[in-house]
Amino acid sequence: MMADRQTTLRSPVTLEGIGVHSGAPACLCLRPSAANTGVVFLRKGLEGGHEQLIHARHNKVSATELCTVVGEQASGSVATIEHLMSACAGLGLDNVLVEIDGPEMPIMDGSATEFVTAIEAAGIVALGAARRYLKVLRPVRIEHGRAFAELAPSESGFRLDVEIDFDSPAIGRQRKIFDLDPAAYASEISRARTFGFMRDVEQLWKAGFALGASLDNTVAIGEDKVINPEGLRYADEFVRHKVLDAVGDLALAGYPILGEFRSYCGGHRMNVRILEALFADRANYAIVEAEPVYAPRAVQMAAGAPMPAALAPDLH
Repeated sequence: MMADRQTTLRSPVTLEGIGVHSGAPACLCLRPSAANTGVVFLRKGLEGGHEQLIHARHNKVSATELCTVVGEQASGSVATIEHLMSACAGLGLDNVLVEIDGPEMPIMDGSATEFVTAIEAAGIVALGAARRYLKVLRPVRIEHGRAFAELAPSESGFRLDVEIDFDSPAIGRQRKIFDLDPAAYASEISRARTFGFMRDVEQLWKAGFALGASLDNTVAIGEDKVINPEGLRYADEFVRHKVLDAVGDLALAGYPILGEFRSYCGGHRMNVRILEALFADRANYAIVEAEPVYAPRAVQMAAGAPMPAALAPDLH
């Protein structure tokens, strides 16, 4: 099985679109990268031709309001990274260089499915280095009002148990338990779109958010129903998207997780905070070379294209 080895892309792939919050256009290129580099963003197009490398780690997160942002605005940041991070983690892609020329990741159709398609088109190849996992050793929990998030040990794999509860008849209370697996991720999670309430639009615009949102990339909710004429992709699409976000945010651990994640009424802020709580005490976790839990989807056996020079890893 290939899951005992790290992976990267076989070849580069390019995507472009607009940011859901900034409305700004962006072009990104996903490139093969060397073992032990993880996901790294190369922010291009900064003033004076400046470029900034940003490692996708929880300690590089600078904002979590409505999306996850890594890097600092003054020196170069990238917003709304969670859907791409989710696609990488969901498919078992360990190492990739993400070149982007704008301040925010393209929202595409509001889900991770176009990132999944692009990654599969480029192909995933195995590298020579052993895959390392973040093994949760002790339960960790954080709370904020009625919301909570926790990580707990697990015998194998990564299970997510996500529950939401909205005061809206269109959503209500939904719960999804999901064992992370590439094929299941692609079919059950990756197509779930981001969502928002029509009642909040004007306030969001004033705050500088949702400037690129539309019915093409967002599930819009009116007083008691979904506005989009095509309706929902899943009956419980809302909680599935929350699972999608959690997979992406928790990938900021820097390693595939061996453990169980549980959240109630959580979001980006809680997802990042639970990682901070986990890493706050070395006794909470271990970095291990584990037995394979799953085989990355569409892994190709042949040797891939030559890898670029290794980027300096930013490991915990």
